[in-house]
Amino acid sequence: MPTISMFYGILVLMYFYDDKKHSCPHIHAEYGEYQASIAIDDGSVLTGSLPRSKMKLVQAWIEIHREDLLVDWKLAAAGEPIFKIDPLK
Repeated sequence: MPTISMFYGILVLMYFYDDKKHSCPHIHAEYGEYQASIAIDDGSVLTGSLPRSKMKLVQAWIEIHREDLLVDWKLAAAGEPIFKIDPLK
């Protein structure tokens, strides 16, 4: 479960071969005891939850880095190493 970014106490991860559980490209975000899977294409929550303010930060980050996230998703699905993505500043 490689961490691709970290900001404001939020870890953003992308799991290899995770397209069995969620068929659409997505990331996993963790903040304390909270965890959520979030779609890359529209920022919708697939499972779990984060505090509202943290979810808004993650969704803004997805919006900014959507193209990079989709490249990482394709690499991960092919079993290739993925790249780190700049944190939200």
